[in-house]
Amino acid sequence: MGSDSDWRVMSDASQALTDFGIPHEVEVVSAHRTPDKLMSYAREARSRGIRVIIAGAGGAAHLPGMLASMTPLPVVGVPVPLAYLDGMDSLLSIVQMPAGIPVATVSIGGARNAGLLAARILGTADDALADRVEAYARDLEAQVEAKNERLKDSL
Repeated sequence: MGSDSDWRVMSDASQALTDFGIPHEVEVVSAHRTPDKLMSYAREARSRGIRVIIAGAGGAAHLPGMLASMTPLPVVGVPVPLAYLDGMDSLLSIVQMPAGIPVATVSIGGARNAGLLAARILGTADDALADRVEAYARDLEAQVEAKNERLKDSL
């Protein structure tokens, strides 16, 4: 994430990864304030065994795109809402990438979905993880049905 203040949003991605038993790291890397760290982090990520990067940033939100420009790994961008513009500036900064530098982008503040998307990406090469992702989807379906029944029963 671009700043430690982004943790209030990005902790949801970490929790999703933890829920699926996916080892991960959390790091503050600012595209603007720590450009050398950004460059080394991006260029060394693959050799360190990282397979997907989730990058959250607010405001100008250059972190996800800059990471994607320096690594072959998939990058999932999370627009972090700030006090002004409700995160729309972050969303547009992340989603409007030039051709050749893709960044998968979730909703404003959608860090949990970023974690779930990373789990799905990793699940393409890990059958046990893919099974857990499928079980999670079945659980969501059961939750919706239970809510539907409670609503009908309340009428």
